[in-house]
Amino acid sequence: MSRHTARWLPGLFLSATLPLLAHAANPPGGPAYGPQLEGFDYPYTLKHYAIQTQGQSLQMGYMDVPAQHKVNGRTVVLMHGKNFCAATWGDSIKALSEAGYRVIAVDQIGFCTSSKPEHYQYSFQQLASNTQALLKALGVQKSIVLGHSTGGMLATRYALQYPDQVERLAMVNPIGLEDWKALGVPYRSVDQWYERELKLNADGIRNYERTTYYAGRWKPEFERWVDMLAGLNKGPGRQQVAWNSALIYDMIFTQPVYYEFKNLSMPTLLLIGNADTTAIGSDIAPPALKARLGRYEVLGKQVAGLIPRSTLVEFPNLGHAPQMEEPERFHKALLDWLDKPIP
Repeated sequence: MSRHTARWLPGLFLSATLPLLAHAANPPGGPAYGPQLEGFDYPYTLKHYAIQTQGQSLQMGYMDVPAQHKVNGRTVVLMHGKNFCAATWGDSIKALSEAGYRVIAVDQIGFCTSSKPEHYQYSFQQLASNTQALLKALGVQKSIVLGHSTGGMLATRYALQYPDQVERLAMVNPIGLEDWKALGVPYRSVDQWYERELKLNADGIRNYERTTYYAGRWKPEFERWVDMLAGLNKGPGRQQVAWNSALIYDMIFTQPVYYEFKNLSMPTLLLIGNADTTAIGSDIAPPALKARLGRYEVLGKQVAGLIPRSTLVEFPNLGHAPQMEEPERFHKALLDWLDKPIP
């Protein structure tokens, strides 16, 4: 969907168009996008929420898609992963909306269509607070929260921080099912992450995701998401994007939620592609440790045992993003669980 004109409403910047900074000229090797992913099309109308945070005026991109057909009065909030965006939830938004849910998919500060501040103290608490402010502005008092990958860590923090506002919690291959730092993974400084992020390119992203996310498999439709991430990292805001990415990696590594899974009070669904091997820092871990990290076929069961009101659904042979690998199978499992009365 193309981005059109923009207009202000109190607290909300409704934008269907940002300047297409890099759309006109796609360089060899794929497109380049602006620092807020200008030039990349989202599946539904993109809006922006103006937020004052840490002394700065920033923007959060989001999609707010109404329920189709029989409206059930419930809202699902979608939280994306580190190498993903709200746009990667496209199939899930469609499935949930057609099932009667209002769906809000947010790009967090530092990601995708949202601001990339020069200085920001990243924490999952801060991102949860930002999201809660957006939902309050949109009139959402209670929601179902669904987080993928890093979004699973954020969804956990959000549910712990605002338990009365979370009807149910669902997580898709969340990272943070183990504490990499405590297990002995070496620490990378923010400066080291920054240098690493500056070197990102489409080939490296594709090879990493094929190996780590998809158990060696690849589908043509995944190329769009490689272009999205690579284009953001090669565009005119590449240093800005890389710096924020480095700060976010430091947050992920140093702020585990693992020890608080036992405190989740709401019904919680774990949707696990058990061929996933994602683990932050595994590339620099000693070989013996690396072999033990990111084993989702084990981690899913372990964490399901820690969460008091948990349900575990496993997808054999699927990787890090089962909602993208086999959408129909994934959405059936999700909607079946959502349809069941809360015990």
